[in-house]
Amino acid sequence: MAEELRAEGHEELVFVGTPDGAEAEIVPNAGVRFAALPAKGFDRARPVTLLTASLTILVSTFRAIGLLRRVRPDVVVGFGGYVSLPVGFGAVLTRIPLVLQEQNSVPGIANRVLSRWARAIAVTYGESARYLRHPERVTVTGNPVRGGITSTTRAEGRRRLGVPDEATLLLVFGGSQGAKHLNEALVGIVDGLLEREDVMVLHAAGERDIGSIQTRTVEAAATGRYRAVARITDMAAAIAAADLIVCRAGATSIAEITAVGRAAVLVPYPYATDDHQTTNALSVAQAGGAALVADRDLDTPKFIETVTSLLDDASARATMAAASARLGRPDAGTRVADLIGRTAVQSHTEGSKGSA
Repeated sequence: MAEELRAEGHEELVFVGTPDGAEAEIVPNAGVRFAALPAKGFDRARPVTLLTASLTILVSTFRAIGLLRRVRPDVVVGFGGYVSLPVGFGAVLTRIPLVLQEQNSVPGIANRVLSRWARAIAVTYGESARYLRHPERVTVTGNPVRGGITSTTRAEGRRRLGVPDEATLLLVFGGSQGAKHLNEALVGIVDGLLEREDVMVLHAAGERDIGSIQTRTVEAAATGRYRAVARITDMAAAIAAADLIVCRAGATSIAEITAVGRAAVLVPYPYATDDHQTTNALSVAQAGGAALVADRDLDTPKFIETVTSLLDDASARATMAAASARLGRPDAGTRVADLIGRTAVQSHTEGSKGSA
């Protein structure tokens, strides 16, 4: 969104995040001003964490008010993390217009709470509106993705990754931290997948599991057609180059896959809040854009049968990829940026009328 807003001429951006999150490094490296505020969630099985999390949010709300009075932004945009709560509360208390963006089909607690005061809410899935306080303020925009995701061609992606044009590339990843069960399941079937001489596998296993995965897949790696890495630094190239993707069903992963239009096997993380990843995946699978395999089925024949049937059937992959592309919203970033801009202008207009 920072890229999109800058492209529309909004240069003064401040990103508020937690001091110990990945954003503390990523955001400044992207040339965006970063402000840190403590925020944390709570464990429903441990009621005491609700008290400590609430106290942290309260303290951070006062700090957010100070930040907003110094920065004096035209609009505050919340993306649903816990840090959105103190910044959103601060926006309400300082009378700065609040816009929310919800990535998942089932909104998280931060956006549900803040939807009471938001001027506008951008969602990826229309069904999200029923969970929010003012559904009449909801606009279906899709989930923003990085510009490079949609501008990278298959040929360019393969050139950057060193993948031959004739290979059938299977891309497997579990999210920023990896996915242990998905990793284990892939290791169990990778030798069978590589019996197909045209198949190559690019596997992002996450920092936690990469050592173990590489140790156990030495023979697969020796073929030159299996590559395990901790994380993929060029995801735009990886998605563009892939013929089939196996991954969790996080909102951003789905947004990137559908923006490009790729066949996928989605394996929802079963412990996501309100099982929202299953709801995310169902919306794609029911439209024909992906196959859905439950996490509990990773250790059953269903997993390898689903993957191999798609690897063996280029026509089925093409049909699925076309359905995926029909769901994609590559212009989601522009839509959200426009909504933010309109909200800011409307607020200024109302303020001018009030002071006239």
